[in-house]
Formats: sequence, structure tokens, C-alpha cells
Amino acid sequence: MIPVTVEFPESVFSALRKNPNEFIVEMRIAAAVKWYELGEISQNKASEVAGLSRYEFINALSRYRVDFMQYSAEELAQEIANVD
Repeated sequence: MIPVTVEFPESVFSALRKNPNEFIVEMRIAAAVKWYELGEISQNKASEVAGLSRYEFINALSRYRVDFMQYSAEELAQEIANVD
């Protein structure tokens, strides 16, 4: 892993009621969920970014109210057509 340093005002942690370690964990999950929702990364890559198993990441998607299936109608029709 490559460490990345980001600075935040101390007030952020109290406002979110999280200590710095909890904040980092939640920030990784939130970023992964958003990037997945935007279609920028796959579910597998998002779970890796979040530091979660795929099962745990799907649960996080639910917590953030993001559908675990990010297919357009056309992509879904193509996937169904390829099932044999």
C-alpha cells in the first residue's frame, strides 16, 4: 500500500463523532461507494479500496442506499443475452 497524508481540522472529528481512525475507515468506504456508484470502479476494486470483503462492501452499499447492481438497461439486456 502507498500511504497518503491528508490534513483535516480537528473539529471535523467531533462534528462527525468519530476518532481519526474511525474517520479514515469511513472515508475509504464512502469514496469507494461513490466511485462505484459513478461507474468509475468495479465492485471488486471498490471493496479493495474500502478495505472490505465483497460481502461487506455490498452491505455498505445498502447503508449508503446505493444499488449493488450498476447496469444500464442496455448492459443488463446484453448480459442476459449472453447467458447460456
